[in-house]
Amino acid sequence: MDKVTCIAYLLYTSSKNQDIRDKAIQLLNGDMSIHDLKRDHSVHTLLVMAEAMLRKNKLDKKQVQVFVEEFMVVEV
Repeated sequence: MDKVTCIAYLLYTSSKNQDIRDKAIQLLNGDMSIHDLKRDHSVHTLLVMAEAMLRKNKLDKKQVQVFVEEFMVVEV
């Protein structure tokens, strides 16, 4: 799993706020960048925490995969 996918998953699971969850899905699908999220004060703290958790490698890869399968938009 790449960094952006893992951060999107961590953001999505870290909040019940629908706006933050929507931004995590946008990040996953490439509609928003990590740089964009860092400028958004409502997400900044959660983003810093997600990056810290990613560095500690505390992720269940199967759960990340389920998240991607559910929310990634694939255009053919």
